[in-house]
Amino acid sequence: MSAPTPKRVCIVGAGASGMSAAYALSRHPDRYHVTVFDKQDVAGGMATSIDIDPEKYGAAYINDGVQGCSPVFANTLRLFRMLGFEATEVGMQISFGKDKDFWTNVYPTSLVAQFQGDIKKFGTALSIIKKFEPVFAMVPVHMMLKTFCFSKEFGDKMVYPLVALFFGTGNQTPYISSAILERVFKDPSMRLFEYSDKSLLASIPTMLAFPKLHDVYEAWKMEAASRGNVTFKLGQEVVEILSRHAKGNIASDPVHVRSKITKDGQEDFQEDLFDELILAIDADSCLKLLGKQSTWMERKVLGNVKYLYDVTITHNDLDYMRKYYETQYDSSHNAPLEESSSAQERQETEESFRFAKDNFRPLYYTMQYPQDKSKIEMSFDLTHYQPQFRGEKPAGPLDPEDKSNHRNECDRAEVTREAQDSSKGEIGSSVRTGKDADGRPEPPLEQHVFQTIFLDRDGSQDLWTWEEINPEKKIYEKWWKQQSHRWQHYAGTVPWMMWINGKNHTYFAGAWSVLNMHELAVTSGFAAAYRLGAEYPFHGDEDCERLFRMYLAASHGVRMRKEDREGLFA
Repeated sequence: MSAPTPKRVCIVGAGASGMSAAYALSRHPDRYHVTVFDKQDVAGGMATSIDIDPEKYGAAYINDGVQGCSPVFANTLRLFRMLGFEATEVGMQISFGKDKDFWTNVYPTSLVAQFQGDIKKFGTALSIIKKFEPVFAMVPVHMMLKTFCFSKEFGDKMVYPLVALFFGTGNQTPYISSAILERVFKDPSMRLFEYSDKSLLASIPTMLAFPKLHDVYEAWKMEAASRGNVTFKLGQEVVEILSRHAKGNIASDPVHVRSKITKDGQEDFQEDLFDELILAIDADSCLKLLGKQSTWMERKVLGNVKYLYDVTITHNDLDYMRKYYETQYDSSHNAPLEESSSAQERQETEESFRFAKDNFRPLYYTMQYPQDKSKIEMSFDLTHYQPQFRGEKPAGPLDPEDKSNHRNECDRAEVTREAQDSSKGEIGSSVRTGKDADGRPEPPLEQHVFQTIFLDRDGSQDLWTWEEINPEKKIYEKWWKQQSHRWQHYAGTVPWMMWINGKNHTYFAGAWSVLNMHELAVTSGFAAAYRLGAEYPFHGDEDCERLFRMYLAASHGVRMRKEDREGLFA
């Protein structure tokens, strides 16, 4: 009896979701032949790296678009470690607002003292939202604030900046789902920080800064291709899905794809046939490719996803940063020491002031436009955030000989070997004449690399201050298309994904299907491959599998296969 013919799978998109699907399918070379298309010449999607001048800024590259993640992002971190890369721990210090509206998670400020009543009430609200999550999924943040009788200033100055910082929601911030806000604090697979009834954010949570993403994705691509059943066609754009139904014999050639190659100004078109299709691209692009092939349900579900257009300016303009943000510790912002406080509370507060004096080094910044407090601007200090500015090699703090916890599990690609070379961390060392909080050399503040994100072109561009950034200080400018996490997304898209996934030989993958996080993008790709019959690569790893099971149920409406389940409710 002859072996069954391998299933031909087309993946459109080589970002985190497409690469995850390709990797999972690559583990079954006898069952799948996979072709991955992407219009870009490199894999990674939004997870890109760009070169900068090491003799000017103290490092040879920055990660652009995706900076890092929470330590609970188990699938992402395990995958990186397998490939020979490790994320670097960094304290997530945040600087919200300016002058009298300034607050931070590093030390208590006057603004935090002003809103003590609202902050304590916020914890109660989170618990109620968690208990009645299906209801609050449909309740936007602005309505939740009114329901629990929070003061308008508390919403404007603390809640909205906090929400917008992590979701990039711009003027959509008041309209995102309250349930997502609760998940950021409570969900073990998505939590970014802990709630504090005294300061809203509990101390300084540990974040992880990614290794060089260009190298990670190159190693990821080589690993997926190493078994011979995955072909990457980068720089080749799929322009149309001609058909998803076989003509005549329904068992053959259901998916008909048209792609375009542009070379030397000349366009060449190619058509290919497949058995299954994974669209690992944004919802708008899915509908564009499907065109008249899209079903009524696909148009309703995918068409409900709203996108915002943002621009990121990477720069070295410290004057701009000082004008709009609090970049250094200033004792005038210290919260007053209340006479009613206990001796221990007073001691803890004074210790936090001393700590901030020596260690205040924000990674994240937000600024609210005075004309409309619900609209904000965000910035990063990449020099504080990314470890290469302190001499870390592109692979991150990973010993090439370390085989623990799945590290270096894959055969090391040449790009991995180079990224693990410790001498790569010395590039730009002559510029590191300053010191970080731990005494390690880093560039002085005047030579830091910043990144400012101006949100929501269509709704807020008249408020943008982007023209104030010194043109001579600009390093790079890039436009982005960002998903909006408005409450309508959790009413009209998320619960309905299961009704379109797997129909007409088509599976949808991407973080947009739930929440814009790298971890969800990875999980969505694994889920699409799993629906096609591939194994979940990290089966048995409870930290990884918890989110995978949740995603499979939410976006595909299925449980793990019987042989993969343990326990009655798994």
